[in-house]
Amino acid sequence: MAIKKIGVLGAGLMGAGIAQVAAVSGYDVTIVEVSDELIKKGLSGIEKSLAKFAEKGSITAEQKDSTMARLRGTTKLEEAANAGIIIEAIIENLQIKRETYAKLDALCKPETIFASNTSSLSITEMMTATGAERQRRFVGMHFFNPVPLMKLVEVIRTILTDDAVYAEAVALAESMGKTVVKASDKTGFIVNRLLVPFMLDAIRVLEEGLASIEDIDNAMRLGCNHPMGPLTLTDFVGLDTTFYIANIMFDEFKEKRFAPPPLLKRMVQAGLCGRKSGRGFYDYSDPKNPKPLKLT
Repeated sequence: MAIKKIGVLGAGLMGAGIAQVAAVSGYDVTIVEVSDELIKKGLSGIEKSLAKFAEKGSITAEQKDSTMARLRGTTKLEEAANAGIIIEAIIENLQIKRETYAKLDALCKPETIFASNTSSLSITEMMTATGAERQRRFVGMHFFNPVPLMKLVEVIRTILTDDAVYAEAVALAESMGKTVVKASDKTGFIVNRLLVPFMLDAIRVLEEGLASIEDIDNAMRLGCNHPMGPLTLTDFVGLDTTFYIANIMFDEFKEKRFAPPPLLKRMVQAGLCGRKSGRGFYDYSDPKNPKPLKLT
């Protein structure tokens, strides 16, 4: 089945980004959100993003307009039911995702593929909220933030995913200009399985007094040629998000390397969540010149 229409659940940072790259690639996209206000906000964000690409000459003004014409928003799940694939990018709450997929399963045509953009939750646990036939047509498609700029997509298969469906999901991501890495449904997939312990270890190094925030970041940025240090990266991802993912991975594997350090827990409890809260390992009062906080 050649996919022509895509449904995207969620108009937040990830959902809007996925909808944007899909529409730029020529697909008709229906974005589903819980309110008209969130739809308006998501579409406005996409338009601003496209305008920046047009200013830089990456796309033409005509391409910007034609991309926006391929996007529509709705608060009704049934209006995305005729899509060839539904890509879900809603809140990282397993129960809410399962309830949403159960509703979609009853609404969508039998051949529609379901895909979750989750970064950490079990695709299999979501899949079991649907009927036996749909379970063969269920995958993970983990995009990375910011979606219009990041080239990677992890495409995840469960033990029941049909080979042809999996190949179709891979081809879809590639048609959006993405590089695909293939993974099975194991918590964290590839990137977070490797990245989260690295970020947690950096926090432990700080917690143990081995080095300062700046020295830890500079060591990895200049010594290993990383684009940003691990503590800066944690601020970018969000300390609350990192804490949440680490807990899921620790619950799954029961290995110390996935356990959130006490410092991370205390910072999240104190509301120090990184860039989005204005303070994390750094103070972003002056975003162009962040200053390390005194934490230990």
